[in-house]
Amino acid sequence: MTARLVLVRQRAGCANGVMFIFIEDETGAANLVVWPSLREKQRQIVHGAHMLAVEGRVQREGLVVHIVTDKLIDRSDQLASIGDTGEDFQSPHGRGR
Repeated sequence: MTARLVLVRQRAGCANGVMFIFIEDETGAANLVVWPSLREKQRQIVHGAHMLAVEGRVQREGLVVHIVTDKLIDRSDQLASIGDTGEDFQSPHGRGR
């Protein structure tokens, strides 16, 4: 399972109803492949989530990571707490305070 921010949703006309969702976090990016049956089953999450947790099969083509999704979980409610450690951020270069 991975959880990342949703950057782009795309449904190409030549993809037979398959939706592609581009997600990213500090470790990198991945392309989600969402089959039409899952898209309809989880329509609200597919079209509305700003951060997704994903269960599925990972496929790699060089540096490109694809995840063929089995399940999507909306984690948008956790966006506000990302990076919240309860401590002030200390920049290693004396900036950013």
